Amino acid sequence: MLLFALGLVVSCKPKSEYDLVKERELASGKVVDDLFLDIKFGMGRKEFFGTCWEHNKNGILVNGDHYLQIQYIPKFASGKSVQMNFYPDFENDKLFFMPMEFGYTQWFPGNEEFSNENLITDVVDLLESWYGEGFFEVANKDKSISAMVKIDGNRLIRVFKKNINTVRVEILDLRVRDITEMTKKVEDAS
Repeated sequence: MLLFALGLVVSCKPKSEYDLVKERELASGKVVDDLFLDIKFGMGRKEFFGTCWEHNKNGILVNGDHYLQIQYIPKFASGKSVQMNFYPDFENDKLFFMPMEFGYTQWFPGNEEFSNENLITDVVDLLESWYGEGFFEVANKDKSISAMVKIDGNRLIRVFKKNINTVRVEILDLRVRDITEMTKKVEDAS
């Protein structure tokens, strides 16, 4: 009887906005594979490299000097120059996770115009232009750690400050893995 009561109490714990949105979107059956620049969830390594090669020939992508090896310079509504570096993870030769890191090219300590607060706003604005509105904040209890999140069907987008001059974006196919499984990768990248 005690185990039943404990199970009932645990199951009555209120769900967070994140949990509710995630459940609703996964239950919808909606499948969203589009990422950016003709890159999609599920593409194989060969197709990914071929797509990047075509963009490289057209001067859109270059080999970056970052551990996320591909560099792109997207156009921001603010007009500020921002460098984006990315390189996906594959499982069974299928792209399922796309980490990206953004940084102002003119950043230097103490310049508020190029602060991380402004950068995260610029990045979310860019992502809303690509994926539509609907980002919401997810934070721990004391709000010392927070992220902006959007979930469309199987596609989870998470945006957070990585360090003093970098904003990290992670796009994950929830059909393959949950974000909790990917947390270790973020810690390793820091």
